[in-house]
Amino acid sequence: MESSVRIVIKSITWQLLGVLTMTFLSYIQTGAIISALMLAVSASTSGFVFFFIHEKIWNKISWGRGSKSV
Repeated sequence: MESSVRIVIKSITWQLLGVLTMTFLSYIQTGAIISALMLAVSASTSGFVFFFIHEKIWNKISWGRGSKSV
């Protein structure tokens, strides 16, 4: 099982990559860097929260992890 700190660090690095990508794509669409950045940050913030929740839920599910022999 992964620690909460590890999940947070993974979430942050993933979201930073997402902000860069989303800002670039939004800038192409809007032509305005501030609007593009605001869209990217709001999407990243919600993505961060839901990724964290998603990881915590999946850590409670043992399906697919393989069986341990006793």
